[in-house]
Amino acid sequence: MSTSYLRFAGRRLAQAAAVVLLAYVFTFVVISVLPGDPVTNTLRNPENGFTEDEIQRIVAYYGLDQPVVVQLWQSLSHFLVGDLGVSLRSNLPVSRLVAEVLPSTLALAASALVVALVLAFAIALGTQVLPRRYGQGVLRALPSLFLSVPAFVVALLLIQVFAFQLGLFRVIEPDGAWATFFAAVALGIPVSAQVAEVLITGLDHESRQEYATVARSRGLGRVRLFARHLLKPSSLPVVTVIALAVGELLGGALLIETVFGRTGVGSLVQRSVSTQDLPVLQAVVSLAAVVFVVVNLVADLVYPLLDPRVRPDPAGVAGTPVTPIPQRELSAS
Repeated sequence: MSTSYLRFAGRRLAQAAAVVLLAYVFTFVVISVLPGDPVTNTLRNPENGFTEDEIQRIVAYYGLDQPVVVQLWQSLSHFLVGDLGVSLRSNLPVSRLVAEVLPSTLALAASALVVALVLAFAIALGTQVLPRRYGQGVLRALPSLFLSVPAFVVALLLIQVFAFQLGLFRVIEPDGAWATFFAAVALGIPVSAQVAEVLITGLDHESRQEYATVARSRGLGRVRLFARHLLKPSSLPVVTVIALAVGELLGGALLIETVFGRTGVGSLVQRSVSTQDLPVLQAVVSLAAVVFVVVNLVADLVYPLLDPRVRPDPAGVAGTPVTPIPQRELSAS
């Protein structure tokens, strides 16, 4: 690897670490100014069954009797060494609570991403290979339609049709294969619209280039032109869109989990908000920030490697154009 790329990667890593820390501090400050006293509302609530000795240990661990600055320092120190704390509600390690529900949310988000990519590439392919009179205009309108319909409305429609009317899955078994698939469809449709819009724009641009005109003049079919020459350069911006969509997938998963009744991070957040379980809320928001930052960091580092037309400049900023790529070889074979 070149020295400029290594410097660029180092700067991106430092920026990513700074963003995670700032997100943690911001979340802590916002939660700290919320009305209510967690010690009184949670720890000293007779229904929770904490003994006075347990309350004193928890108060000392989090420094709840200390100024906010001291609490922030203690909380951040624990977070940096991987200690997510103890739930004020259940007195269980937060890492254990998160580990119990995280696989379900990750499975839903990953399935939704696959659905979004398949749907987006199918729409983009149709806009390039289908004659305009056979619905190409309709295909180009689908992304706008997908963005205009809220995900929870799609989820409710899917439940009504495929659960209640067709009986493909049962609402009392939300973690089944079919239930997970339709939950992923509801979550993936808005994301597919974003990917499809960017991909269609890139395909339209590439199809007007000289090499595409030459390929068509040599008799190369639409499907082969799409697969051999148009798809790869048009797909590069999709990497950035997917990285940005991770936040939407994580946030949308919380809503879709509630609609489908799935047990995941969404249900954990809901319980934590209602009981003012601050350590759990802090951990979930911080982990979401870590995932979002890491995915975008990977996209930043991979993009210059995928596209030879861009590279990090000496200042560490990606996207500096270099000498254009020589006109690619065209062959109708």
